[in-house]
Amino acid sequence: MIRDTRKLFEKYTDKETFDKIVEYDTVCDMWEKAVKEYGEDIAIEDNGEKYSYKKLGEDVGKFRAVYNSMGLNKGDRIGIFAPNGYDFVKMFLAAVTAGLVAAVLPAHLDEQTVFGCSIKFSLKAIAAEPTLKDRLEFTKSHNPAVKTVISTAEPTGVSPACKLNKKDPAVIMFTGGTTGRSKGALLSHGAGTVNGCYGVEAVFHQRYLLVLPLSHVFGLVRNLMTSLYTGSTLFICRNNKDMFKDIAAFKPTIMVMVPALAEMSLNLSKQFGRNMLGDSLKCIICGAATVSPYLVSEYKKLGIKLLGGYGLTETANLVSGNPESEKKPESVGILYPHQDVKVVNGELWIKGENLMDGYVGDDEENKAAFEDGYFKTGDLVRFDDDGMLYIVGRCKEIIVLPSGENISPAEIEAKFNELDVIQDSQVFEYITESGEHVLALEVVPRMVEVAKLGLADITGYLTEELQKVNQKLLPFERVSKITIRDKDFERTPSMKIKRYKLQ
Repeated sequence: MIRDTRKLFEKYTDKETFDKIVEYDTVCDMWEKAVKEYGEDIAIEDNGEKYSYKKLGEDVGKFRAVYNSMGLNKGDRIGIFAPNGYDFVKMFLAAVTAGLVAAVLPAHLDEQTVFGCSIKFSLKAIAAEPTLKDRLEFTKSHNPAVKTVISTAEPTGVSPACKLNKKDPAVIMFTGGTTGRSKGALLSHGAGTVNGCYGVEAVFHQRYLLVLPLSHVFGLVRNLMTSLYTGSTLFICRNNKDMFKDIAAFKPTIMVMVPALAEMSLNLSKQFGRNMLGDSLKCIICGAATVSPYLVSEYKKLGIKLLGGYGLTETANLVSGNPESEKKPESVGILYPHQDVKVVNGELWIKGENLMDGYVGDDEENKAAFEDGYFKTGDLVRFDDDGMLYIVGRCKEIIVLPSGENISPAEIEAKFNELDVIQDSQVFEYITESGEHVLALEVVPRMVEVAKLGLADITGYLTEELQKVNQKLLPFERVSKITIRDKDFERTPSMKIKRYKLQ
């Protein structure tokens, strides 16, 4: 049964704001309403230019005409190949409101991978930002049926938005899914633009700073689409090295971050003795990896509410959000509306309007990912008595010891990460020289907290504190080897820690 949890979020904002959170069947409906209602308000700030909702709406209409002049029709697939910027926003919105399916191609892809995507996703065209046009040449020569267009193309008029319904396909997003192999998740128009509004006290007419890639579902859905939905202004940070300079100039009120970026910003704030994210910032939406309770409590001291959540590319990013982060920081929150979930052998299964239609061109992956209409997330979870969701591990990361005991590394890591002096940790299986299978632990210290202690022997102190936690674990959960790292773990493009294989 699909759960209507909308009312559970009502108490976290005022009635007037909550009543404005309405659901749209398509991106076209949402965007038409945004242009009409927010007209002269600034939608995008990019590269020194400001673009109103009206101006962006006009440019989107003109670029729909460009697509139409290329002979593209409803349901055709087009690659959107551009870095974060106004051109991306214009080309993407024009594609999905023209009824095309926008395959978002990360800007770092090389020319042969772009060609591979044109084949795998059956692209009819690719729209690119001028700096990337040279990487289209291989596709043009090896797959000449694919049409190409540059974002500076001159329009031949203005074309209206297409008439669509919520089941029409809208976007293909890259994901590693539950297996880690790169795939394309096909999301419909009804997959959701609204969930990003739930549980946030002030959500309309905010000032967002974009630092996440728009080729990642967290950046596209929770940063761009939620900003446009709410009549907010989105400042596009072109280079993350300029982030703090851009923050000082733009003064954002909300930022969407991964935990590693929130940690770095906090450390710099402590180092320089001032809030590096600016006094205007009131809320951080944090996800894509585990959010430490330490971050929640430390940002609260700066007057910033840090809200964690949970989602997958396959669920249009948004599954749950935690408006109670200060009371239950370990939780990923309350399920968003219009989802049906069940827990099978500890694994979360989901179906609902936000769920993808499937992986494009991957029948075997789809067979493995779905059962009885539910998507098997690969995440191990539990719910508390208040219905709050907790992620306790990943199915594929379970370690089966020779004793037969099943170990969830994430569940053990969470215990070590409760120490303020520990920033990140990784538990993995280790084979000793004698051939014994044991658990090992590597940690990255939170040096801002360690420095406060004025220690002569940092490694000795940290090892002792970790051992105190270790001894409280069940005997089969205890680690036999502890390593204090002097640098961060290797991370994925979405800033998740890369897991070790058997050592």
